[in-house]
Amino acid sequence: MPRLKLFAALAALLCLPPAMALEQNNSVKVATVLKTQSSWDGKPLAYPEGQAEVTGMLIEIAPGGETGWHLHPLPSFGMVLEGELEVQLKDGAVKRLKAGEALAEVVNTLHNGRNTGQVPVKLVVFYAGAVGQALSKKEAPQP
Repeated sequence: MPRLKLFAALAALLCLPPAMALEQNNSVKVATVLKTQSSWDGKPLAYPEGQAEVTGMLIEIAPGGETGWHLHPLPSFGMVLEGELEVQLKDGAVKRLKAGEALAEVVNTLHNGRNTGQVPVKLVVFYAGAVGQALSKKEAPQP
């Protein structure tokens, strides 16, 4: 149940519109963890056409574990809850994240996520897609 509450709290933070839906006061603290018009590699974000569908996932990567090379054909946004994550592009560009840091993931760009720490990486990721659209695609095998 604590994971569900944390997931709900993060979802609320990541989904706040520019004119904050919550008024900060002594009981409610609001912190913007991500506000961007581009992915971390600098490319502009664009939403897919079709019936909108948002998917949220809690992902865990063991120490030394990797996601494998893959891409997302749609915008996705993540926040590291625990651990240290390194995301690398094929061109060698690297993004390193620690607990509490967020990013807008690259779109249609092959990348690999790797746990560089000693504890499992736990991250929450939200995908802004369309009904029936794949959230990610594995790298095609090389001949």
